[in-house]
Order: sequence, then structure tokens, then C-alpha cells
Amino acid sequence: MLNITDKNLLDRISDFSSIPVGASYNIRKNGQGIDRSTSGKVQITNKTDKPGIDITVLPDTKGEKIYIPVIITEEGVSDKVYNDFYIGEGADVEIVAGCGIHNSGCNESRHEGIHRFFIGKNARVVYIEKHYGEGDGNGDGDGDGDGGGAVIGVAVQLVVVVEGAG
Repeated sequence: MLNITDKNLLDRISDFSSIPVGASYNIRKNGQGIDRSTSGKVQITNKTDKPGIDITVLPDTKGEKIYIPVIITEEGVSDKVYNDFYIGEGADVEIVAGCGIHNSGCNESRHEGIHRFFIGKNARVVYIEKHYGEGDGNGDGDGDGDGGGAVIGVAVQLVVVVEGAG
């Protein structure tokens, strides 16, 4: 299911190149969910009204790591998702999100994630989001084939710590 390009992108944005055993995760590739696993304390479900997922963490869940990486390996993919995070009271979790794009074509590929967080009383969330793009430098996204401007080896990381009011 995961090829070498997929594994390299996952390693860059999620610090794993194979499926994490026992972890809760949702892997999205080229606009589609391709693999998911949840623990007894974390549930990940598809939205019914728009693209995206709901992540629910039960109250008092401690030490869980949740992965929600997105990888894009085709040109011309435009992916937008709406993810909601429901963190139960007293929970203490880490969420690792991000997007890795490998585009060797001339047409733009992109992913946009709109995230909302609902944090319970005395809960704590560490949210890490990484972005990485690579390509062979032949495209600039406008489809005219003149090259110039492909994103190659760009990486961005965002870390946010949120605590619910006590």
C-alpha cells in the first residue's frame, strides 16, 4: 500500500516510515483516506457533511499519540479537509499532523486543513504540524510547462500547546 515515496514523505512529516503499531492514526493520500487505526481511548471518524475527520479523545486519556498525516504524490491534486478535535476533560495527548507533497509534474498540488479544537477542562494538547514539499524542479504550478518555481525540499514545523481552563 505505501511505496518508497509515501514512506519518505511520512517520515518527514510524522517521524515514521511504517505504520505505528498500537497508535491511533489516519493517513490521507491524494485526497482519500487510505488507512486508519484507533485505540479504545481515541476515535477517528469520517465527517458526514464535508471532507474531513472528527477526532474524539475520551476524558482522562493520558500519553496517547495521534497521527493524522496527509501525503500527495500526484500532480493536480487540490485537497481541502475540515477536522474537528474533541479533547475530553483531564486528557493529555499529542497530535502529530502535517502534509508532505511530492510533485514532479507541471500542475500545482495542494492540501488545506481547517482545524477546530474543543478542549475539555484541565485537558492538555501538544499539536505538532509539519509541512514538506519536494519535486524535480520542472513545474511552477501554472501548467504551461515552462518550469521555474517548483517547491523543492521546503519544510515548515508548527508546535502549539493548548491547555483547557481549569
